[in-house]
Amino acid sequence: MSVFMTLEVVGDAKALEKYAADNKEKMEAILEAAKRHGLVAHRFRGSADGGKVMVLDEWPDRQSFEGFFQEQQSAILPIFEAAGVTAQVEPTFWQDLETHDAYGWGA
Repeated sequence: MSVFMTLEVVGDAKALEKYAADNKEKMEAILEAAKRHGLVAHRFRGSADGGKVMVLDEWPDRQSFEGFFQEQQSAILPIFEAAGVTAQVEPTFWQDLETHDAYGWGA
């Protein structure tokens, strides 16, 4: 059973997009490393007002993400710094609950 990882921070979503556009090779290298660690799916999201950034990932298990993050932390943190994030980056892990109403995502 896979896990979802979310990471939400106060930061400038447009600045993060600019960093990504200016550093496509770095972003692609991080993505390739994540795939090697088992990444299932990944998205960055910005709040409607542009003042928050969220990362939403699906991983085979928590350990896969943690191994990736430990290996790539020095490459990942500049992305958040570019968005003006000053708080510590704290991922949250989520697992499926059996509620008998699953829909979509291959349910």
